[in-house]
Formats: sequence, C-alpha cells, structure tokens
Amino acid sequence: MHSPVPIKRSAIIFLQIVIVLIAVGALALMLWEPQIEGRNAHATQFEIYFKDPFLVYAYAASIAFFTILFQAFTLLGSMGRGQVFSAHSVRALRTIKYCAIVLVTMILAAVAYLMIFVRHKDDIAGGVAMGLGMSFLFVVIATAAAVFERLLQNAVDLKSENDLTV
Repeated sequence: MHSPVPIKRSAIIFLQIVIVLIAVGALALMLWEPQIEGRNAHATQFEIYFKDPFLVYAYAASIAFFTILFQAFTLLGSMGRGQVFSAHSVRALRTIKYCAIVLVTMILAAVAYLMIFVRHKDDIAGGVAMGLGMSFLFVVIATAAAVFERLLQNAVDLKSENDLTV
C-alpha cells in the first residue's frame, strides 16, 4: 500500500544525503578531535586511542548514535518506496527509540561521573552543559520515535484488519 500523502523523491534523497553527511561528520570528529585535545599534545596514537577510558566509552556510545542514523536512513528509504505502513517501519522506529534511550542513559552516566569524580580536579561546566543538552535532544528523539511508533503500529494493525475483511 502506498502512503496517502506522497513525499517527493527529491526530498527523501535530500534527507538521506543529510543523514550521510551527519554520519561522516560525526565519524571525522570522533577521529580528529582526540588528536587536537590539549592533554594529548605529546601523546602517541596508541596512548590517545587506547589509554583513555572516556574515549572508549564515547566510542561505545557512538554505536547507538550510528544505529539511529542507519535506521532513519532505511526509514526514509521505506517512505520513498511507499512502504511506510509496514512492520519494517515500526521496527525501525522502535530501534531508534531504544537507541536514543541508551544514549540518554550513557550520556547522563558520563555527566554523573564528571560531577562526582572530576568536579574538584578540572573545570567540567562545558562538558556537563553539552551532556545535558545532548541528553535533552535524545529524549526528544526517543519521545518522537515512541509516538510515531505507536501511531504507525495502529495504522499497520488497521491495515491488516482491512486486508483480512476485503
């Protein structure tokens, strides 16, 4: 079944390009930023990437972030094919919701770590502010995904009921 309000193919391609650019930018930032960080000025590549537990934690959290981007990309692909009202779309939204919840949890755990253990050793205001801002962003994403998931699931259920009666 095709979606009742067709979305222009050019708009979907544009949004997919934006998602790819976000992914490439995030990956480039993740690889480039640790090398220019002040405390890593004279560190070797091994010391930068393998002796910083906070960096390992950030890379682990990035798995959920890139999963969100991938699911959004595939959801847009489903929209482009007119298959919005499908179980695949519901699963994509559910995955986005769960990954956003994982990111909120991991970011708030990092903020708590900063506030408990690093507070007296370093200035943490910037890191805490960025963490809280990103947490808010991912709470909004999780909430929107949950609402759209429920609406889409109801539409898929209604569609399957109509298919059975026809």
